[in-house]
Amino acid sequence: MATESHGDGGHSPLAQFAINSQVDLNVGGLALHITNSAVVMMVATALIIAFTTIFISKRALVPGRMQSLVEISYEFVANMIRDNVGNEGRPYFPFIFSLFMFILFCNMLGMLPYSFTATSQIIITFGLALVVFIGVTIIGFLKHGLGFFGFFLPSGVPGFLAPLVIPIEVLSYLIRPISLGLRLFANLTAGHTMLKVFAGFILPLGSFYILPGVIPMAATVGLTILEFAIAFLQAYVFAVLSCIYLHDAIHMH
Repeated sequence: MATESHGDGGHSPLAQFAINSQVDLNVGGLALHITNSAVVMMVATALIIAFTTIFISKRALVPGRMQSLVEISYEFVANMIRDNVGNEGRPYFPFIFSLFMFILFCNMLGMLPYSFTATSQIIITFGLALVVFIGVTIIGFLKHGLGFFGFFLPSGVPGFLAPLVIPIEVLSYLIRPISLGLRLFANLTAGHTMLKVFAGFILPLGSFYILPGVIPMAATVGLTILEFAIAFLQAYVFAVLSCIYLHDAIHMH
């Protein structure tokens, strides 16, 4: 779970999402503070680099456990791209792999006690979604030129329906980064909040009698297991939807 902030709101379930400055930096009058969110993202990046370089550096013919884990993660993302984009998606493997691993590691680090969940901040999730949205849009125009505007008028639609279909398709396209970023943010925030609420009942109920404290304890353990599954699932969903958007940009409809 994320770290709690001290003060009046320290016991609030939402206090764990507070952004706190860890290192105060002022450059040219600009406040470039290193926050707990930035620290977690830097740690996640460092762990990903170590995971994908150190454990596979020997490239043993008979891989060990860690090398096998790296190779499985590579194959997992490669199959995801192959299934959702096709062979044309192979050049974009580094980006999709980096995106998936970054979200996954940030989600998992957020499950550590006294840590912080960077992906519980909508500015982070929306920023990632915006990068995907802008990237696939650029790819679409580079591949199809102005013909990419044909994406907003599906083939086979009668001409008299174009004034109705085109605005709907444009709105649906523009809302993609909002839904993509909001989905990740909402799931992580709701899960950690619920986990904090149930965990907060353990000591107050257990101080009166041990039996009432067992119920929130069991619920907390169950929710923790569920949150680990959601941490992986949300990284997977984000990467899969990115692949689907990439497929649309490359193959149109």
